[in-house]
Amino acid sequence: MNESAFLTRLIALIRKETRQMLRDRSNLLVGLLLPVGLILLFGYGLSFDVKDAPVAVVMESNSAAAREAVSGLEGSRYLLPVRTTSMRDAEKMLRSGRVDAIVRVPIDFAQAQARGDPRIQLILNGIDSTTASSLEAYVNGALGTVALRRMDRGTGAPASTGTVDIQQRIWFNEAGISTWYLVPGLVVLIMTLVGAFLTSLLIAREWERGTLEALFVTPVRPLELVLAKLVPYLVIGLIELTICVVAARVLFEVPIRGSLVAILLTSTAYLIVSLLLGLFISGATRNQFAASQMALLTSFMPAMMLSGFVFDLRNVPLVVEIIGQVVPATHFMGVIKTLFLAGTNWAMVAKSCAIMLGYALLLLFLTWRTVRKTLD
Repeated sequence: MNESAFLTRLIALIRKETRQMLRDRSNLLVGLLLPVGLILLFGYGLSFDVKDAPVAVVMESNSAAAREAVSGLEGSRYLLPVRTTSMRDAEKMLRSGRVDAIVRVPIDFAQAQARGDPRIQLILNGIDSTTASSLEAYVNGALGTVALRRMDRGTGAPASTGTVDIQQRIWFNEAGISTWYLVPGLVVLIMTLVGAFLTSLLIAREWERGTLEALFVTPVRPLELVLAKLVPYLVIGLIELTICVVAARVLFEVPIRGSLVAILLTSTAYLIVSLLLGLFISGATRNQFAASQMALLTSFMPAMMLSGFVFDLRNVPLVVEIIGQVVPATHFMGVIKTLFLAGTNWAMVAKSCAIMLGYALLLLFLTWRTVRKTLD
């Protein structure tokens, strides 16, 4: 009898919350259109790749050997050589930001090459260390192709005894495209923002409008109220997930090497945590403005800065790493990137889901206690 009454009240509340959600057009548009806007904005606008970077090439030597040494720069799609014969002009361009690096071929390059000691100077703009590191790799690679061609023709210096030929391979992101790395992380950010932000307004809005007081005299229980508010937005969140996965595959051509079932399972678990966090904030603050600000500060910002989206947490101080491990998005970030790029690791999926279950139970209890205080 109690179970039947529980289901009856829960279904009635879900219908009520669904109708209320559908009537609130602004909230619905945020839930459906915001993910599209965010993934297009971040997907196309955010990239760690360097393309057509201007590089000043100072040719102090005009010998055939010098011209051949820097010929690899011309064929690189990452570099845009700007030739000059004056180091002073190149330094002016670097200081003004017109170029990002300087490649200097000294006047005695041909003689040094004949002695077996050719050197080319590379000067990088270190203001942006990420770009500088990428440029260093691209320039070294472009200059190295010339040496390889010389070896293939038999005109280069023979390899000395003990030289190791390193054959490098990149797994999981063989194209070396930062979009493949960023887009799965965007899925986490979008689900965090939309999930926590939308539900953070629900209880606070009803408290401000006074509609929550009408439930005080009904047999509705706090747990039923929490679940009823959770279910409609869980459906919206799954629609958001579908949009994100389709956009990642179709628009950004990110490979999906893992199981779609595993992606759905882990994403649903994280989405529930995100929604419950928003409900807890809503019930605790009882104010829409305060709830929205708290949702951004406690969900979106930690998910962006402390989850491993931007940088590897192993490279940060221990205190920051520990704080990052407390953020639910950290555990979802690792597994979703693995599922997209590497494949299905069921041990990692099980661990992530177990952690999300723990967070969900904790937040469900806290939200229940918060709502219970207003109903009793």
